[in-house]
Amino acid sequence: MKEQNKAYLYAIIAVILWSTVAAAMKLALGYFDYLQLLFLAVFASLIALFFILVSQNKLKEIFRFKRKAYLRSAVFGLVNPFVYYVVLFKAYSLLPAQEAQPLNYTWPIMITLLSIPILKQKITIKNFIAIVISFLGVAVISTKGDILGFSFSNPIGALLGLASAIIWALFWIFNIKDKRDEISKLFLNFLFGMFYISISLFIFSDFPEFSPKYFGAAAYVGLFEMGITFAIWSLALKKSSHTAKVSKFIYLVPFLSLIVIYFVLGENILLSTVIGLVFIVTGLIFDNINFSKLLTKIKKKSKLKRKLN
Repeated sequence: MKEQNKAYLYAIIAVILWSTVAAAMKLALGYFDYLQLLFLAVFASLIALFFILVSQNKLKEIFRFKRKAYLRSAVFGLVNPFVYYVVLFKAYSLLPAQEAQPLNYTWPIMITLLSIPILKQKITIKNFIAIVISFLGVAVISTKGDILGFSFSNPIGALLGLASAIIWALFWIFNIKDKRDEISKLFLNFLFGMFYISISLFIFSDFPEFSPKYFGAAAYVGLFEMGITFAIWSLALKKSSHTAKVSKFIYLVPFLSLIVIYFVLGENILLSTVIGLVFIVTGLIFDNINFSKLLTKIKKKSKLKRKLN
């Protein structure tokens, strides 16, 4: 099989797995609180990442980083998985899965907005139109189609859903400058994150009571939202001749998620959700060229900074 075909295969597998995670999150949150779910999910993810590192013969690398690298992981681990997933899981606990998932999916648009103050990126008319289209979709979903009435079904849940997108966008911008091996740094980030999560669980919650069904759902979230799927997606990007050839598959995730949510959770998918999601994805596609240029700009700045240092 050609490398590009392998890239497509890995991308499709990753997209299918990510499409199932929203339903698994909502199912698990029916039994656990968000801290309990986060503890179990990150623990499962750490185990998966550990075995991935062993299989790739990279475990020794995590002991060879400089002190600054460990400090960076301590900070990044506070953001992701700790703060990011606390906010995301809380949003899922307050909203139907069909609403929480699309709101979180606005993170590429948030990157465009945050790149203005952080990277001094100039916003174009095309960027502005893309942002307006996507946020129109957010308004349609959050108000269940009653935009003129401006009546949000759950204002706090909607704000948390958007906040999770902002947090992930910030993490993405700064994390992409870190040129360590992706799996190695993710393992270290999650290791530090597990420390913060354990303290929070001890203070604000309790260790969850065992249930095979719901422990399985929590482990599923950890394996396929945080761990294994990330490694599969990384393989797709590495084997592809151009990132854009596989990145376009990511737009399928929210639509496939709605199908899984309908059949697994039995949620009645609202027309407003579908229309809002179309607006969000249209805005993302419209802004995709700028996003690719932004990614290139960040990478060039990182390379220049390393040369100067």
